[in-house]
Amino acid sequence: MRATMVKQEPPVTVRLPEAWLWVVILIGAGLGFGAAFAVGPVADWMIRLFDGAPGPLRLAAALPLVWAVPALTLVGASTGAWVAGVWRAENPVVEVRADRVVVHADGGGHHVERAQLAEVFTDGRDLVLRGADGGEHVRTRVDSGLAERLRSAFEQHGYPWRGTVDPHESAYTVWVDNTPDLDERTHALLRQRRRAIADDRTGAADEAREELRTRGISVRDRGKAQQYRKV
Repeated sequence: MRATMVKQEPPVTVRLPEAWLWVVILIGAGLGFGAAFAVGPVADWMIRLFDGAPGPLRLAAALPLVWAVPALTLVGASTGAWVAGVWRAENPVVEVRADRVVVHADGGGHHVERAQLAEVFTDGRDLVLRGADGGEHVRTRVDSGLAERLRSAFEQHGYPWRGTVDPHESAYTVWVDNTPDLDERTHALLRQRRRAIADDRTGAADEAREELRTRGISVRDRGKAQQYRKV
C-alpha cells in the first residue's frame, strides 16, 4: 500500500523587489538629467545674489550641455545605486519554509524551527518571531512596504501570523535608568545598548539585546527611547 504523500507549499523568499531598487536608480538618473539643465541658471543666480557659488556647482555649470547631460545623469544614477544598495543592506531576506524560517540580516542568519514559534508579526518597522515562552527568536528591521508580502508568506505556510501590532503592546514600558523594577545588570545592558545605537555599532547593540533576551527582557525602540517588557 502506498504511503499518502502530503503536498507541502514551496518555500517563499521575501526580499526587497529588484524593481523597487531600479526605481530608485532611475529616479536618481532623472534628477541628474534635470540638474544638467538647471545647474547653469542656479549657478548664475547664486553668483548674482552671493557673489559666488560652490566650486563643484561652477564646474558643472561650465560644462557644455552636450557633456553636462550624460555626466550629471550618470552621477545621479550612481547616487541612486548607492541609495538602493544601502536600502537593500538594511532589509533582511526572509525564507519561509513549511518547517522553518531563515532570516538573513546584517551579514548573518537566524534559523528558527516552526515548532519553536508561537507568534509572528510586524511591530512598527520590526519583524518579530516569538516563541511560546514569550522570548523573541528574531527581531529585525524591515521596510514597511514588505509587511503584506511577509503576511502572505507566513499565512501561506500556516504560521501563527498576528498582524502588524505586538499582541503584548500594553506590556511595554519606557526604560528609565536606575528604576527599581530592574536589576543593575539589566540597567547596564540597556545603557550599553543605548550607547551602541547612538554610535551606530549594530553588532554591540545586538549583543546587548541577546543578553537581555536570556535574562527574560524583551526590548524594542520607539523613536529615541528604549521600551522593555518582562517575559
